[in-house]
Amino acid sequence: MGAAVPIPNGRFLIVGGASLVGSASAELLLREGAREVIILDSFYQGSRDAIAHLAGDSRLKVAEGDVLRLPQLLAAARGIDGVLHLAAVMSLTMDRDPWLGLSVNIQGTHNVIEACCAAGVAKIVLASSTAAYGYGPGVAGELVETTPFHSAGAPPAAILYGASKIVAEQLCRDAYAKRGLDYVALRYATVYGERQHYRAANALFIIETHDRVHRGERPQVIGDGSETKHFVHVSDVARANAAALASEATDAVLNISGPAPVTTLQIVRLVTELAGKDLEPEHVAPDPRKVRLTSGGAWRLDHAAAERIIGWRPEVDMREGISRLIAWREASLSAAAP
Repeated sequence: MGAAVPIPNGRFLIVGGASLVGSASAELLLREGAREVIILDSFYQGSRDAIAHLAGDSRLKVAEGDVLRLPQLLAAARGIDGVLHLAAVMSLTMDRDPWLGLSVNIQGTHNVIEACCAAGVAKIVLASSTAAYGYGPGVAGELVETTPFHSAGAPPAAILYGASKIVAEQLCRDAYAKRGLDYVALRYATVYGERQHYRAANALFIIETHDRVHRGERPQVIGDGSETKHFVHVSDVARANAAALASEATDAVLNISGPAPVTTLQIVRLVTELAGKDLEPEHVAPDPRKVRLTSGGAWRLDHAAAERIIGWRPEVDMREGISRLIAWREASLSAAAP
């Protein structure tokens, strides 16, 4: 068994923490009694708005830093008990600048690991992704943590992103084997929820749908709407991160997803209904200019290992999660209105 890092009175560093997952994770760690939470972010993609609601807590510290600058990570990791590594470039950005994505996702992870080892950090929790299974027709059935990677027919940016996550996991595994750094890698499905951004290709579909119905326009369904998607609410992800830190688990890779898959048509109907609109969706062909991550057919993520190893299971279904997201967005839009 590995090191357990209790949340109460612990000191934690969240790399890439000015983000959807980072803000929810910091909030949960503080609520559970952490002595200090340090958010390190370059603010290239992160936003101070994402963590503005935590600004009044003196236990939260925010430092500007870049995962590609090792000295900044070394300074931030001093005296830290556990690190949550979230900093990454996702598929939409990877499509525009592949080398930036590979540098951040691979060299950046290497730098975080080096800082953890130098500072004597007890455990690192890596934000990996279900992109580690790949995309395309080969991804089907029950996906467990040993399911191989598939790449045939998928957009290059999606494959580069998924492959970079596999490399990041293996860097953690290598550091565990050679240097004794305990780690848990969590393969998130598409994360959505309050403080949602516009950078994740699948979560963007929820936001774009809400934008359309908010303007009174008919929502759009890509194809016939039967394409399967896998989402997980950000509060469930934050609980998984905390559980991975606090458990004795190590050298583990675990699926983290919502209670059940959902189709694009179900998403559109949920968003429309929960936004209080009566608009019939229109079916459109996929836009070849956009990176859209397809499921390749019906598949399901198995959570048995996460429940067995860190005691985690999802709690928020899509109806509740989208309802919470829309309530937050409507409040934000109202506050921003002149």
